[in-house]
Amino acid sequence: MLNNKKRILINKFSITSCFKQSTSYIIIISFILLFTSCVVSAQWYDPEKVDHNANTIYSLALNKAQNDDYPTAIKMINEAIKIEPKFVDAYLSLAGINANMKNYTESVNQFEKAFSLDSVYTYNYLLPYSISLAGTGRFNDALNAVNKFLLDTTINDRSRKAGEFRKGTYQFAIDYANTHPGKNYVFNPKNLGDSINTTNLEYFPSLTIDGKKLIFTERINGNEDFYESDLNDKGVWGKAYPLPGNINSTTFNEGAQNISQDGKWLIFTGCNFPEGLGSCDLYISYLTKTGWSEPQNLGPNVNSEFWESTPSLSPDKRDLYFSSNVPGGFGGKDIWVCHRDENGKWGEPLNLGPDINTAGDESTPFIHADNQTLYFNSNGHECYSEKPDIFVTRKLPNGKWSKPENLGYPVNTIDDEGSLVVASDGKTAYYSSDRSDTKGGLDIYTFQLRQDIRPLKTLWVKGQVYDKKTKQGLPSSVELTDINTRQLISKLQTDEDGNYLVTLPVGKDYAFNVQRKGYLFYSENYNISSTAPDSTFLADIPLQPIEANASIILKNVFFDTKRTELKPESITELDNVVRLMNENPKIKIVISGYTDNVGKPSDNLSLSKGRAVAVVNYLLGKGVNSARLSFRGLGETNPVADNKTEEGRALNRRTELSIVSVE
Repeated sequence: MLNNKKRILINKFSITSCFKQSTSYIIIISFILLFTSCVVSAQWYDPEKVDHNANTIYSLALNKAQNDDYPTAIKMINEAIKIEPKFVDAYLSLAGINANMKNYTESVNQFEKAFSLDSVYTYNYLLPYSISLAGTGRFNDALNAVNKFLLDTTINDRSRKAGEFRKGTYQFAIDYANTHPGKNYVFNPKNLGDSINTTNLEYFPSLTIDGKKLIFTERINGNEDFYESDLNDKGVWGKAYPLPGNINSTTFNEGAQNISQDGKWLIFTGCNFPEGLGSCDLYISYLTKTGWSEPQNLGPNVNSEFWESTPSLSPDKRDLYFSSNVPGGFGGKDIWVCHRDENGKWGEPLNLGPDINTAGDESTPFIHADNQTLYFNSNGHECYSEKPDIFVTRKLPNGKWSKPENLGYPVNTIDDEGSLVVASDGKTAYYSSDRSDTKGGLDIYTFQLRQDIRPLKTLWVKGQVYDKKTKQGLPSSVELTDINTRQLISKLQTDEDGNYLVTLPVGKDYAFNVQRKGYLFYSENYNISSTAPDSTFLADIPLQPIEANASIILKNVFFDTKRTELKPESITELDNVVRLMNENPKIKIVISGYTDNVGKPSDNLSLSKGRAVAVVNYLLGKGVNSARLSFRGLGETNPVADNKTEEGRALNRRTELSIVSVE
């Protein structure tokens, strides 16, 4: 017999834990008190008639379970069952303990043993049974079970609300499976092993662009620090070690972090730092020759008196995504973004808007190497439970984000899904989880993403910006634009030697634009839409010093065939010329128009002159002094390619800018 003390102890695990977030949905025997009034006379099982010795062992086992000693509790309950083979409450408690351990298959087995013994006494346990069924991915069976549970007209309002909520999540799971591909998809997360995972907690994985450095957070005795593991030539992760330098030197917690794709910046969450503006702020550390620098607070444009955390830096280091509960959003925690200007300063946060953020919580954003695909977690969109799921959204040509899409089961489950990062290959994902094969608590795992929820495939683009005359590398800003949509895909800063490395979505052609004071701007179109994913495209960029006789071809000035009117897509290029003239008020230029050799030479001469005039008129309209401008039409003369091919003729149809003088 259960004494009153034990009844009180068990009763705190109420059915509300099936609806609210709780880590204590465990001891399912707790429902005995809640549903005592519902048990009808047709049941045969009577808890008061359980063998005394079995009941004593069972009561002691519950104490063990209350103290999270689940293995001992399970062992003792099985001893009680040996004495009392039809101990229904014992089977129900085994089901609850296994559910809390996420051993959902075993939980279902134990529920069904209890149901087979007395279907009347156990009727009201159909709700937690349905949750365990959902934990195994059996959503149709879970829906049937909760529907049966809801047929009981005697359950209280709170229990009915919990049942209706679960019914909605199961139906969502069924509908999702029916509308998304994935019959051949195998979800098989691999624990990254002893080199990375320990009996401590490991979480928040972050990768460099080449996938060879893994940075993560480890909690040891309550203190959070950053560790690194390096991938060797055989594809094996090396033994993790604390990040060198000053980044781990504080006595405070360094939490959620994100390493820049070039491996040179680390932005992370620091909580309760003396100089902090709020409870948790975002900090940055730089990789130096002696390790990571002392962290710097990102300042009041990024941080507030509230909570900022879970940062994600775009591949070009221009956009910083993070989660914050600062007022002015749509719910508890929202995802925000700050943009970095030309001077390296972060602008004020911008909310990603109601398509992304909800009345619930959104957190752990991750922007992929394609700079177009954003993953995040949320409990405000349709989920598999009341806990956060992981979603994906994609940047549209107009700069807005697509409707978030749930990643679906089995990536998302009835349990809490935290952060997800995806390697530059677009298919290899990393996340932290406390799965059954964990080394201890949260471990880091890797798995392959389902095809339809992957980001865009990318290719690597690398090169150097350098002085065309001296060959010396030049630190510069490089803009990469989708030629077809004119959407800015990436805007990156080279290192001090002018070197850059970036990933770009495949299947597109790009315009490269570089501006640097004292040099003519660079503008080039690269037809790389057929370049294979994961390959490397080399694009070195020579800049010409501003001096007499220096010239460039205006690659992005466009006209219709046999027309002299500028096409709208020419404006960006011509505005670069305006900027050049404004920054160098003493230079004088000449605009030269050329054609191919198709048609009469006289017509081509007239056409080329008209096009040159159109460019000059645009510059005049922008305020450039006419004394600094001249033009000429040169027709089909001075070809730069063979006019016998269409490719060659296209190159010969061009507009050139040449510097006449710099004084």
